[in-house]
Amino acid sequence: MSVAVTGTGGAVRPPRPPARRRGPNRRLTGLLFLAPLLIVNVLVIAGPAMMSVAYSFTDWDGINTPDFVGTANYEALAGDPAFHRALGHNLVWTLFFLTVPMGMGLLGAYLLSRVRRGRTLFRIAFFIPYVVATVVSAAVWRQILSPDAGIGPALASFGVPWVGDVNALGDPDLALGAIAMINNWQWWGFLVMLFLTAMQSVNPSLYEAARLDGAGRFREFWHVTLPGIRPTLVFLFLMTIIWSFLVFDFVYILTQGGPAGSTDMLSTLLYRTAFSESRAGVASAVGVVMAVISAVTIAGYLVLRRRLRWEV
Repeated sequence: MSVAVTGTGGAVRPPRPPARRRGPNRRLTGLLFLAPLLIVNVLVIAGPAMMSVAYSFTDWDGINTPDFVGTANYEALAGDPAFHRALGHNLVWTLFFLTVPMGMGLLGAYLLSRVRRGRTLFRIAFFIPYVVATVVSAAVWRQILSPDAGIGPALASFGVPWVGDVNALGDPDLALGAIAMINNWQWWGFLVMLFLTAMQSVNPSLYEAARLDGAGRFREFWHVTLPGIRPTLVFLFLMTIIWSFLVFDFVYILTQGGPAGSTDMLSTLLYRTAFSESRAGVASAVGVVMAVISAVTIAGYLVLRRRLRWEV
């Protein structure tokens, strides 16, 4: 039975409501709501992931009964030049996308934040390449870079003969860079939108304080804008590293890892090993290596976050 309590001023305080107990029924209800999602996660993600780890220790063609071979698949990868080449390409790809698109995205967002008229039009123009299907973008760029009817022969007809001889997707020295620039063409506009949204959330009073202290545009950007968008920046750095080791679509559509393996990635190597060479066990080992790289990246981020006390 609740009793009203009289305060020092004579006012009567209402009785406190009884505290809600989180008994087993509430926990069971929460688990029941989560059960469908957990089941889907186990069937679609956790289950296949564990099976891939198990198959990576077997000699399996993807159809017949797998034979356990221990760490033989990983030993084969350690001595496989194709695996080393693909891993090196992924590292180069990661370095490129951590610098060029990030720099272009920051610059584009900063310049766009200074625009007062037509900002919506610029946003649409930057974002359109990102929403275009990858297959369509790749087909268009394949025609543009075609050595027979692309931009090279068109420029050669105007007196630039050396351009007509360039086959960007067929030259082992140019193919990887060409695919990276095509992917960057589609990707950097999305970064502009994310960075612009983050910049607009920075407190304007910080810029006013910086101007009162005599800071110029560069110092404002370095000491106010970058710290203000750090959560977005760190998140995109982390995801860029992970996505760079999962890149597949543009590479496979444009060159399928060629010419002569000059654009091979871990993902294309995995696909070819599993479906063209019917070595699903080795392909599973490649997939496990990719997962380990992503896990190490996330673990490194968590360590840095704890040591540097990032609020991200």
